[in-house]
Amino acid sequence: MFLTITLLVTAVALIYVYLAWNVSYWTKRGVPGPEPRLLFGNFPSFVLRNRPFVDDFQDIYNKFRFQGNFVGVFNGRQPAIFAMKPALVKDVLIKSFKNFQDNEFADSINKDSDPIFGRNPFMLKGEEWKEKRAEVTPAFTTSRMKALFPFVEDVAERMKQYVTQNRAQGSIESRELCAKYTTDVVSSCIFAADAQSFTKEKAEIREMGRKLLEPNFQILLMFLVMGIVPALKKYIPISFVPKPIEQFFTRLMDDAVAYREKNNVKRVDYLDHLISLKARKQLSSLDMAAHGVTFFIDGFETSSLAMCFALYELARHPDCQQTLRSELMAARNENGSIDYDTLLELPYLDQVLNEALRLWPPAAFLSKVCTVPTELELDDSGRKVAIERGIPVMLPLWQIQRDQEYFEDAERFNPDRFAPEAGGTKAYREKGCFVPFGDGPRQCLGMRFALMQVKRGIFELITKYDISVSAKTKQPLQLDPKTFIVAPLGGIWLDYNLIAA
Repeated sequence: MFLTITLLVTAVALIYVYLAWNVSYWTKRGVPGPEPRLLFGNFPSFVLRNRPFVDDFQDIYNKFRFQGNFVGVFNGRQPAIFAMKPALVKDVLIKSFKNFQDNEFADSINKDSDPIFGRNPFMLKGEEWKEKRAEVTPAFTTSRMKALFPFVEDVAERMKQYVTQNRAQGSIESRELCAKYTTDVVSSCIFAADAQSFTKEKAEIREMGRKLLEPNFQILLMFLVMGIVPALKKYIPISFVPKPIEQFFTRLMDDAVAYREKNNVKRVDYLDHLISLKARKQLSSLDMAAHGVTFFIDGFETSSLAMCFALYELARHPDCQQTLRSELMAARNENGSIDYDTLLELPYLDQVLNEALRLWPPAAFLSKVCTVPTELELDDSGRKVAIERGIPVMLPLWQIQRDQEYFEDAERFNPDRFAPEAGGTKAYREKGCFVPFGDGPRQCLGMRFALMQVKRGIFELITKYDISVSAKTKQPLQLDPKTFIVAPLGGIWLDYNLIAA
């Protein structure tokens, strides 16, 4: 009995020593930072999900924002850097890109454990990332975007019909409305398929898209384990995409390609680009599906969030909504629609979207990893700290984009701060304090397509309906603690009142 108790106490003591071993990593280097919690580090909400993870970030930012360019934090036992200054954000993303070119989770996934995400350019490293990005880049030329525009218009028309049919029954949950819209857009442009999100209660592609980004217990457990033992990343890869979802998208891509080749269908869209790639690069079915899912994820989830938050802010600010409506109405063509070039040149629409993205960036933070050992200036004294290979660098976009130091009256929705006469976004981007799509060589590749479909969707709704916030929306908005993206808890319920012709 005594031996058993001794062994148990020894085991507990060894576990404690192991968990606490790294806590002095930053203090030994003279880097300030918050005291980590045993097991969870400084970001317990990633695992516990008891409050939005941006609150963990905000606590650190508020406490240390005047103490230097960065502080030392821990994700589990993994030491990491938490950037405090926009200049460091810009440095990591652009100037020192070669030292921080990989995304943090790249080592957690490989093509064997997760054939879909393992081929996603976001997860790839080094030369392979460059090669895959180069394959996809031609899909976003201006001529191809223009060719896709009629498909986006078709879905926008279906969205209008859906709102007209459902608004009489009361408020419409607009995060789901926007998700239906972007799901149908990307399904049409990628798979040449009608996802039927507006006509079916549980349309299959919509449901699969929802499941694709649902955090599950297995992934949360793996993140916890890898935070405790970071070396396991290379030996126990995570699978983000369950096998049934992988098989669904692979089959969807195979069927779309087979139909187009069999019937000699010519349509200038993303699928057309992938088919040409397949012929030149001998892409496998999994390669094709991975490219398709990459576009699908980039196009539907973040775009739908950007669109619904923009609608929410317009609903809260009737004066901004009316200013935008006047601009959109004046820009209509003889058919009552809008041309591609005209849509992209509307200044106030740009301002509205940029301001919504500032307040509600779909990705609240970016996490890069040091790929080449380097040194970073800690503070104004000029003292430099050696950053070892493998150390993550967390860039808190949410906090910086809501900081009063960089944006006057930062919590207020004010599209005029991005007006052309005020310099637009240029000055903010140059400082590194406005980067909702990232920046530098790994800036979001689908940004132009995302903005195009969101703008066209907003055009359709704002020119047809006067939008107001429903009493069913919980205000002030709270973020859903169960997700890893910026998503509203309880949804965004809006009322759509038809505008007299």
